[in-house]
Amino acid sequence: MPTDIAAKAKHITRRAALAGVAGMVAAPAAPAPALAQECQIGPPTHEKGPLVFLDYDQVELDAAYDQRFYAPLLQQIIKRYASSSDAVRQRVGQPLRESYGASATEKLDIYKTKRANAPIFVFIHGGAWLGGESKNYGFAAEIFLNAGAHYVVPDFIAVREAGGDIRVMAEQVRRAVAWTYKNAASFGGDASRLYVGGHSSGGHLCGVTLVTDWEKDFGVPADIVKGGLCMSGMYDMKAVRLSQRSSYVKFNDAMEDAMSSQRHINLLRAPIIVSYGSNETPDFQRQSRDFAAAVKAAGKPVELIAAPDYNHFEMNESLGNPYGPNGRAALALMKLGVG
Repeated sequence: MPTDIAAKAKHITRRAALAGVAGMVAAPAAPAPALAQECQIGPPTHEKGPLVFLDYDQVELDAAYDQRFYAPLLQQIIKRYASSSDAVRQRVGQPLRESYGASATEKLDIYKTKRANAPIFVFIHGGAWLGGESKNYGFAAEIFLNAGAHYVVPDFIAVREAGGDIRVMAEQVRRAVAWTYKNAASFGGDASRLYVGGHSSGGHLCGVTLVTDWEKDFGVPADIVKGGLCMSGMYDMKAVRLSQRSSYVKFNDAMEDAMSSQRHINLLRAPIIVSYGSNETPDFQRQSRDFAAAVKAAGKPVELIAAPDYNHFEMNESLGNPYGPNGRAALALMKLGVG
């Protein structure tokens, strides 16, 4: 009798399982998650309006300077910048915190390598010129330290606190670079091997830094910067001025010209690498291509890196990976191997 019961139970279980599978096949597909339904890449659906720049109407140009339209998971990646930076500090220790200017904002973090008289990489963070903190960009420190280089990240004023003038931001960044050059020996750095890099609005500020007249403006040698890595930046402000960013950057003709590094390539004295991802906004991609082409046309050394399948924020994160597009480029620029 127990055997008969077991056999019936087995039969029922098998029949229920088959019915369940059949039900799964026959049942209509469950609705896609809300994120998948709403995850549109590119500008919002709209009727094409008058052209305001190249083939962009205003909606398209605004979206081309707003990364949210092309990187819908940006907040997750930005949070990872912070958590990864915390993890790096747990492994390598806290950075030195030094002042490079008089205001409370004008401070920088110095992550020191153990190698004596080491080269220096100064990283200029992004944030649409609206914000950002040096502590959240420590995630890239480890690859530089392991390769035998110091990694320096300055804080600087945000554009709204600067009255809408990005020239104030650029001046602070330049001052941070000049301070790093003058004080390199104090933290074991080699002032003759100073490199700068920046991403997004920091890539813009990196470009501006690279066309600085160091001798005239800071009383230091004209060639203090030995190389630059311009990551996903903006190098001519005409299109930016026409976009929604003009709602908080108070552009005028003088600012547009002074902050367009592509218009001052005559002052560029260092070899540079320009990088961008194929999933970035179309005008960020164009800006990088045009800048690299202009530098090449001027007969100056430049390498253009177009990283396939990276969005804007992933390109920044790749600086912390010695095998990622920007990490590899930075080490190559400094003639360093993977640590």
